[in-house]
Amino acid sequence: MKLLRRQFLKFVAATIAAPVLPRPASALDYPTRPTKIVAGFAAGGGVDITARLIGQWLADHLGQPFVVENRTGAGGNIGTEAVVNAAPDGYTLLLATVPNAVNASLYEKLNFNFVRDIAPVAGVIRVPMVVLVHPSVPAQTLAEFIAYAKANPGKVNMASAGSGSAPHMAGELFKMMAGVDMVHVPYRGQGPALSDLLGGQVQILFAAAPGTVDYVKTGKLRALAVTTATRMPDLPEVPTVADTVSGYEASQWYGFAAPKNTPAEIVDKLNKEINAAIADPGMKAKLAAIGGDPMPGPAADFGRLIADETEKWGKVVRAGGLKPE
Repeated sequence: MKLLRRQFLKFVAATIAAPVLPRPASALDYPTRPTKIVAGFAAGGGVDITARLIGQWLADHLGQPFVVENRTGAGGNIGTEAVVNAAPDGYTLLLATVPNAVNASLYEKLNFNFVRDIAPVAGVIRVPMVVLVHPSVPAQTLAEFIAYAKANPGKVNMASAGSGSAPHMAGELFKMMAGVDMVHVPYRGQGPALSDLLGGQVQILFAAAPGTVDYVKTGKLRALAVTTATRMPDLPEVPTVADTVSGYEASQWYGFAAPKNTPAEIVDKLNKEINAAIADPGMKAKLAAIGGDPMPGPAADFGRLIADETEKWGKVVRAGGLKPE
């Protein structure tokens, strides 16, 4: 017994004399330093605004800065690749959007596979698009426009916010499902495309809803339909595309992703906080101002959306023989 007691006392003495080492950071301690949110598109657009709104919420509620970094180029691929190659520790996130799903088939060679190389974190919002035409187009309804386009194949110019953008793909899906031939005219963003539509240089634009309603209400542009499965509260009299083209649905969406192998505890923590953000009345109002309908749910739901959208837009890309421009 005396021997055991002496051994125990030696162990206690050694423990007291040992240096106090810092405890390794646990995933549950996250975040302990600033986190970067990569937005693959320019400041001021929907991706950037959504990233900043949610980033501020996360900073306020998790106690560390969440800093947005705009890494533009190649339809969002430059920013996406930076995130894919980042350490899977939760300190580099991506604000993912429709082009991420489109680019998997639009670009022949990418240095990553988006579905395989990211960890879905949480959906944020879904944004409807509006089918807008210049008043000179002789069509008051979508059915009349389809008849007009079929009578004038290759003579209708369809503007977009850029090759592979949500407005572009919504238009391509419409062309495929309605059986019409329109000429795609890509612009560097929705703003320039909208300007040329207002000026009559192009005839039709599938436009993200924010910033377009006033043009419709003042008669400067005509809204033929909305692209989502249900009507827009701001334009309740405008039917859906699916009312004329059965099965059609397209929307812009935004959500968060991280590099694959990011610890599940970190993904879960971020998911719960983002879901709390989009359920908050104040945040809802801010997101509604950019046309967003909250898209809550677990990380797995957002992962399924990404997979489904990648498959859906891949079919459109292949059917139209689309290439990046």
